[in-house]
Amino acid sequence: LRMLQVKLIVTGDDFGYCPRRNQGIVDCFLAGAVSNVSLLVNGSAAADAAKLARRYNIPIGLHANLSEGTPVCEVLKTNSSLLNQDGFFHGKMGFRTALSKGLLNMSEVKQELKAQVELFRELTGHLPPHMDGHQHIHVLPEVRHVFAEVLEEYGIKYTRVPIEPGLHNCDWIPPSLMDFYLGVEEDSFNTVDVFTRHGIRWPDIYIGLSTMGKNMSVSSIWSAIDAAIVGFTSKAPLPAHPTPQGRTVTIELMVHPGYPSVPPVGGCGEGPDDFSQSWERLHELQTLIKPELQSHYKTRNIHLCSFKDL
Repeated sequence: LRMLQVKLIVTGDDFGYCPRRNQGIVDCFLAGAVSNVSLLVNGSAAADAAKLARRYNIPIGLHANLSEGTPVCEVLKTNSSLLNQDGFFHGKMGFRTALSKGLLNMSEVKQELKAQVELFRELTGHLPPHMDGHQHIHVLPEVRHVFAEVLEEYGIKYTRVPIEPGLHNCDWIPPSLMDFYLGVEEDSFNTVDVFTRHGIRWPDIYIGLSTMGKNMSVSSIWSAIDAAIVGFTSKAPLPAHPTPQGRTVTIELMVHPGYPSVPPVGGCGEGPDDFSQSWERLHELQTLIKPELQSHYKTRNIHLCSFKDL
């Protein structure tokens, strides 16, 4: 793999969720452990997150959210197919159920996605260089078409397609979660053509499901990256006339570091969820900043970057 240059985007998701999440992600960025962030514009600390990104020059994109909390589009806050009877989004699984029953109005999905892009621009002063979906809603049937249209309309070039190599061999993932992941993977396979038709791009390799929360360790990150690179290069052999700098493979590692949320502070309108309050966030933070992870990147010719560096 010596001729291979690896560009690694380490994206801290859920920036803007709460002040403690923001602080944890900023600490990771300053330690060189995260190179990119994804902002929840309906998060309770979104404005603070945007200020921190500007202050520390953190590359920032949009984490489009249709499943947790409340919409940012005024018109949709009171009466919309995107809301349950309590006036909140349907939730990670509830959104999928409502979608499969044909209960979601796609023009409202589009309206809310555009409102989130506009609010992102208002908060940061620029359009997002990349935009993905909170809880992977952006690869769901029907939603994927609307999502792609919005990206194309705004000229947002990059997204995330959560197809993780080697996911099937991860026997430490509990069956219920694995079922969810395999659903995400299937939806992602069916999204590739849609995103391609709209001229949207994404890194060569995605990692992040198998290394989430308590499953994250220096060695789980190493082995996921190494296995993915080997798999990728075996599928795409080296060109017959290699350039002096060899070839580049791009990887996005999705991470969720932060200091645990302390209720009632945080969330996207309903208060913080269990994962946000758990020690697993802190565990990710502590793992990502370990010096042996950083030195591994150096020995493997892995360069941390953001989407605008691709």
